[in-house]
Amino acid sequence: MAHILAIEDSPAIRKLLHAMLEQAGHSIESAGDAETGLALAFAGGFDLVLMDIHLPGMDGLAATAALKQHPKTRGMPVLALTALAMESDKARILEAGCDAYIAKPILHQDLLQAISAALFARAARDEK
Repeated sequence: MAHILAIEDSPAIRKLLHAMLEQAGHSIESAGDAETGLALAFAGGFDLVLMDIHLPGMDGLAATAALKQHPKTRGMPVLALTALAMESDKARILEAGCDAYIAKPILHQDLLQAISAALFARAARDEK
C-alpha cells in the first residue's frame, strides 16, 4: 500500500484521513500547514500528497507548484482536497498542477478511488 502525506489544516479532517487511510492499509503522515508539509515531502518517502487548498500562510496551490518544481517530488501525484465546488475552481486547481480533485465533505469511497487511480497512473508513467 501507499505512504501518503496529508497537508490539511483541520485537525478533525486530518484525524478522519488517518482513520480512513489506515483502515484501507495505507500509511499516512500529516502536516497542518504548507511549509511543514513541503519539508516532509522534500525529505522523501511518500507516494502521494493530499493537499488542502485553503491553508494558513502558503495556500495549497502554491505548495503544489513547489512540489511540481522540485526534483524529488515533481512526479508525485497531488490530490486537491477542497470545498470549492464550482467548475471554474476545479479547472483552476487542475491547472495549478494538482492531479485530481476531491470535494469536501470527503466520501470514503471517492477518496480511495482517487488515490488508486493516481497511484496507477504514476506507476504507468514510471514504467515508460
